[in-house]
Amino acid sequence: MTSDTGSVRRKKSLKCLAYVAAFVVFQTGIILLFVLLVLKIRDPKVRIASISVENQHFSTNSFSMDLKARVTVKNTNFGHFKFDNSTATISYFGTAVGEATILKARARSRSTKRFNITVPISSSKVNNHRQLRRDLNSGVLNLSSTAKLSGKIHLFKIFKKKKSAEMSCTMELHTNTSSIENLSCK
Repeated sequence: MTSDTGSVRRKKSLKCLAYVAAFVVFQTGIILLFVLLVLKIRDPKVRIASISVENQHFSTNSFSMDLKARVTVKNTNFGHFKFDNSTATISYFGTAVGEATILKARARSRSTKRFNITVPISSSKVNNHRQLRRDLNSGVLNLSSTAKLSGKIHLFKIFKKKKSAEMSCTMELHTNTSSIENLSCK
């Protein structure tokens, strides 16, 4: 009788072990499906929310000023986005006229990180002086700005995925009022 009782116990414990293993495999599959389908990792978005002009100097053929920009990084993921140091560039007809460093930071999950940068710009590198004079006389300078924030999305402190946020904005600087109008970011 003892061998039958031991055999029955062994069968019951193997059966229980098989159920536990099947349950663990099933739960792992559910978690993976949840992470891959529901928590799909998306690229964060970086934009200029507002911009103002300070310390401006305009002449008939040159300009210099500081642009103070409010930058936002929108993270729609369920994990935080840690990004490295980056550079924001302001251009006039493809020529970089100013740069500012965006310091490394972290945008929390499902939130928007806001910070300020100051970009000193100057027309000293502009090659097309005829176009610059025309724009300064008309009172409107067409500027563009770009930035790329590279980093990682950290999901549940387990999954890490490299992602980047890119910004491309256009704006019109009105020299008469020293204001920025028609700011548009993609």
